[in-house]
Amino acid sequence: MPKPDLSLETTVGPLTLKNPFLLASGPPTALGEQIRHAFRLGWAGAVTKTISPDTMEIQDVSPRFAVWKDGNAGLLGFENIELLSKRDVSCWTAELAAIKKDYPDRILVASIMASADLQEWQELARTMQNAGADAIELNVSCPHGMPERGAGAAIGQHPDLVREVTRAVRKVAAVPLIVKLTPNVTDILPVAEAAVDGGADILSAINTVQCLMGIDLDTLEPLPSVAGASTYGGYSGPAVKPIGLRVISQIARELPVPLVGIGGISRWQDAAEYIAAGASAVQVCTAVMWEGAGIIRGMNAGLEGYLAEKGFTGVGALRGRALPRIGTHESLSRDIYRFAAREFPERCTSCGNCVTACRDGGYHAISITGRQVTIDANLCDGCSLCSYVCPEGAIVMQPGS
Repeated sequence: MPKPDLSLETTVGPLTLKNPFLLASGPPTALGEQIRHAFRLGWAGAVTKTISPDTMEIQDVSPRFAVWKDGNAGLLGFENIELLSKRDVSCWTAELAAIKKDYPDRILVASIMASADLQEWQELARTMQNAGADAIELNVSCPHGMPERGAGAAIGQHPDLVREVTRAVRKVAAVPLIVKLTPNVTDILPVAEAAVDGGADILSAINTVQCLMGIDLDTLEPLPSVAGASTYGGYSGPAVKPIGLRVISQIARELPVPLVGIGGISRWQDAAEYIAAGASAVQVCTAVMWEGAGIIRGMNAGLEGYLAEKGFTGVGALRGRALPRIGTHESLSRDIYRFAAREFPERCTSCGNCVTACRDGGYHAISITGRQVTIDANLCDGCSLCSYVCPEGAIVMQPGS
């Protein structure tokens, strides 16, 4: 049972959250009622669907989603080509004020995007903070639709432009300033450094990864198919978590800036990994679209139980604990050797997966005679491939001598 004095409260720069979970900017935050519903369920904060100047026309296509599912219809990857909020600025100013009146103890972040016109960014920031936003998140990272107009990732992929936009908004922003980064760059650090240099209080990462979900082989139409055609979209869901963890940890190792992790978070375990990699809080979008905002109950309970089990006093005690173990390839030990062993022979069904994998992707260390699988320790190179292809978990990597 969790200790009575354990709290999920976390600080992200100047912001204090009741727990580390926020709704990310996207379809789950397109309406005030969605945000209120999430707050009733226990979310600590929310980032509005991105608000743009009224002069920027937003018109979505249909359909605009495509998915990659496993054999049990579970979500692996999700693509969207949805644009920004279709609601005008006056609608959002009224909504922000109303939400803050109802939930003064929750963190409400206004996500904004404009063109390269710095005055548009400044005006949006002024308007949203005056309406009651606790923080402003600069969306300089959307990978679809908006870059064609010189916005979104068209700005976020260039450090100089990121610095320029951030600096301009910093001049007028009295509330904390968050910059949301794109993973669609060769090196995240120059962009992150530019945002910090421009005056960002917090960085959030990652926005979606640019992708093409697939091709319908019957019609040869790219997906999602809009009247037979498509475009590149933003990839999210469980499959992008390794990219998000990489980006967060890279920034955390180099820059002393508070971080919010985004990407592939659907369970408390995912959130715990982001925190251990250096994040102070996380944002969730795709999992809410897939399973509903009620997942917050399990995530809060699971994270609290984990912290108690590990003896951590709170979220802050877990933050960055994995960072000292992440380094260069050259720094990894060559003195430790592990080999494959049939640790649980009773589970083995002699399916032959390990034999095939080791033959075609390994070192010919595994053979099968009759229904007996044998691993030659002298040939095993310790790559671990067989332990992953074994469907029964019969093979385990053991320390070598």
